[in-house]
Amino acid sequence: MKKTIIKSVISAIAVTTLSTSAFAAGTAACLITKNNTNPFFVKMKEGAEAKANESGIDLSSYAGKVDGDAGPQITAIENCMASGAKGILITASNDAVIPALKKARAAGILVIALDTPIADPEAQDMTFATDNFEAGLLIGKWARAKMGDAAKDAKIGMLDINKDNISVDVARDTGFLVGFGIDVPNLNVMGSETDSRVIGHESSGANPEGGVTSVENLLAKEPDMNVVYTINEPAAEGAFQALKKAGKEKDVLIVSVDGGCPGVASVKSGVIGATSQQYPLLMASKGIEAIAAFAKDGTKPAASDGLTFFNTGVNLVTDSPADGVPSIDSTKGTELCWG
Repeated sequence: MKKTIIKSVISAIAVTTLSTSAFAAGTAACLITKNNTNPFFVKMKEGAEAKANESGIDLSSYAGKVDGDAGPQITAIENCMASGAKGILITASNDAVIPALKKARAAGILVIALDTPIADPEAQDMTFATDNFEAGLLIGKWARAKMGDAAKDAKIGMLDINKDNISVDVARDTGFLVGFGIDVPNLNVMGSETDSRVIGHESSGANPEGGVTSVENLLAKEPDMNVVYTINEPAAEGAFQALKKAGKEKDVLIVSVDGGCPGVASVKSGVIGATSQQYPLLMASKGIEAIAAFAKDGTKPAASDGLTFFNTGVNLVTDSPADGVPSIDSTKGTELCWG
């Protein structure tokens, strides 16, 4: 990642770029996350609440119980419509929320997807997110570079969220494989690759417990597994626990995505080799700014140049840099981390 991008991310987090309090008073908005325990969503909520307080926006927050559970989110969308919300920020658990979001848009509510794009473009006005394919690509390129010639004989285990082909899951998964040099025939579906280096895909639930079970299953298939891709750092934590229990923690390269403070600490300690850092606080605060602007004069947010979404940035964090792969170290990652 170019230095200018790193600087812009720091500046965007530190500096308020839009004053909204004069016109946002009385505006209601909702934040709906996948759950309220993952540090990523905790920080997202903090960012939304801080910007809402600054802007005079009445923010209501809701969350699903577990990643992939859409029922509570659908109920939350209905509650937001009933309460007269002007905008909804949502990290959708899956595509089951689409009909409810379409109804919200039809009622004149601005719908912004955070982190996870909605599969149906008619269910959202804009996505504020990390370029998740780029996040996967960076850790894939790094892992390949660190392995050198041994990459051609790698034995890779993939820890996804689940089998539902959630957009963020697909983008990170396929991005990693492409970065590693593996042909992926269908970038919209996980598991389309036929490369024998990929042992298999396991559903981790994006949590430590799932990470443990996933790695145990993968080791049963291939005891000599030497690379583990993880959808996020909680799953990476569980992966390391399982590897340590099997006495293989020093033999396997773990890569991940998120960049939370615990994850960056795991990079510093050597548990995770590299992680792609994203910025949930920025996603949420920019989302609140967009709702405030919409409430003022109907202005809707625009996508970043060359993309279909508003890109909030990503940086590779590692203390073992690889030639040709831009990165920042864990010290800089700690300055920018969350959770």
